[in-house]
Amino acid sequence: MRPIPRVLVGCEYSGTVRRAFLDLGFDAWSCDLLPADDGSNRHIRGDIRGVLDDGWDLLVVMHPPCTRLCRSGRRWLSGPGKMTPPKALPRGRSWADMQREFDEGVDLFLTCWRAPIARVAVENPEMHDLARDRMPADLPSPQIVQPHWFGHPEYKATGWYLRGLKPLTPTDRLDEPDKGSDEWKRWNRVHRMPPGADRGKERARFFPAMARALAAQWGTQAMMDMMGVAA
Repeated sequence: MRPIPRVLVGCEYSGTVRRAFLDLGFDAWSCDLLPADDGSNRHIRGDIRGVLDDGWDLLVVMHPPCTRLCRSGRRWLSGPGKMTPPKALPRGRSWADMQREFDEGVDLFLTCWRAPIARVAVENPEMHDLARDRMPADLPSPQIVQPHWFGHPEYKATGWYLRGLKPLTPTDRLDEPDKGSDEWKRWNRVHRMPPGADRGKERARFFPAMARALAAQWGTQAMMDMMGVAA
């Protein structure tokens, strides 16, 4: 009998990745502070750090807070030198807020990365130097993939930090449009979203074809590993 990997999809409320694993027969659960959009009974509402010890075979962390860890957030964390107040801060935020959010982002990433789970994938952009200074020396560089590698005509660089897992292989790579063309602008939909209350939530939604690819590739690898068979 083939073993059925237990998969935890962290920081996901949409259910897109959870359903992709379930469709392939894996024992998949999602976890997020928000309730599941689809009302699934396979969603754990709460802090993912509280369920990492529950016997999972594969952990896929989708959208952990990365605002203070990614390169675009570097300007809010340093004036002269390192970790000193910058000349300006985001409207309505304090230097104490920046430090706290940075520490929380580091803690969440590291707790997931060091979870007692054999196979871990954490989605996060390339980190700035202050964040890398807080990371293990052997943390690998992320694999950067694009939705158009999996049949979605869009641009949105997605970084995966992988432990015990093979890099994703493109499944349906599309030809890219000419830069500046109308089609190119449509492919940049995510980056062109106007400001709004739901902008962050909408930008965090995952692409179904990419979800199917990681479920097929990483889920199958987990199952083969558990069977002692080389994938």
